[in-house]
Amino acid sequence: MTAASSAASELGTRDCCVRLAQLLTLRGWMMASAESCTGGLIAAACTDLAGSSEWFERGFVTYSNAAKTELLGVDEQLIEQHGAVSEPVANAMALGAVLHSRAEVAVAVTGIAGPSGGAPDKPVGTVWFGWSIQGVVHTEMKIYSGDRAAVRVAAVQHALHRMTTLLDPAP
Repeated sequence: MTAASSAASELGTRDCCVRLAQLLTLRGWMMASAESCTGGLIAAACTDLAGSSEWFERGFVTYSNAAKTELLGVDEQLIEQHGAVSEPVANAMALGAVLHSRAEVAVAVTGIAGPSGGAPDKPVGTVWFGWSIQGVVHTEMKIYSGDRAAVRVAAVQHALHRMTTLLDPAP
């Protein structure tokens, strides 16, 4: 990732966080994040904004399977059956983030940022997302190209952007 593309992605992420802050503040809602492959970057992007304590409640960095189970209540058998990078786990992470916080909404991210760890059915760059909004969970999978940093940045941007579109579907 070049310095110029990094700066452009930061601007997009910041703008997205500003809009997200507006949408959550209007509703009086709080948000939580549950992050694996992004390692807290979503929480960091949100809390880079002054006043984020008005709408960002907490972030869970659940990099290990044990952390997903212990902190978010993700069933161990769900991880064993589907793998940590899967739709059921992203769904459970999003629900768990809301259940283990004071937030009304949560975003969850679990993926393979690389450079190793991929498999034919889950290549490097595979990321599953979950967004819980008042108990309704939306999930989505993306496969990103690029190095570890590029995958993580793309995942953060998508996680935040999609949360804003779910909260404000108007164009």
